[in-house]
Amino acid sequence: MKRALPLIGFLLLVALFGFGIWWNTQHDPREVPSPLIGKPVPAYSLPFLDNPSQHLTRQEMLGQVYLINVFASWCIACGEEHPVLMQDAQQLGVPLVGYNYKDDPADAKAWLARHGNPYSMVVTDRNGVEAINFGVYGAPETFLVDAKGIIRYKRIGPLTPKVIAHVLEPKIRELKREEP
Repeated sequence: MKRALPLIGFLLLVALFGFGIWWNTQHDPREVPSPLIGKPVPAYSLPFLDNPSQHLTRQEMLGQVYLINVFASWCIACGEEHPVLMQDAQQLGVPLVGYNYKDDPADAKAWLARHGNPYSMVVTDRNGVEAINFGVYGAPETFLVDAKGIIRYKRIGPLTPKVIAHVLEPKIRELKREEP
């Protein structure tokens, strides 16, 4: 029996590894279900990147469909996503709020100056405390919020033209029809 223990352990590891491979082929890791889908956006008060004495709050965004895009100057994937936002943000027809995450404001400003600014407004969460309430895993992430302040969609990872065309645009059209 003692000799069989290593074999049993090895077979158990192989089974777990196989399950992990199967799971990843069945589920897109960028589509991690968020417990906030269908729930109100957490209350927030975030300073504007260009004017930290003024804050954006949840209440100010009520009454309109909008997107929150979490980004940072240090984020490699954000650099991949950014040209897509520069090209497609205007055609979405809703405000795109830039949420600068765990970033030095000077670095964020320089990054936006260098790469362009697709955002309607940019807020900052330098220490990432507010992001915890949103359930942010990292950057980039994007939240679609309806006019009642309910999170309707969350994307982990970069937005692509395909995701914008096949997921965001239809959802935005649907939510805009529901606006009060």
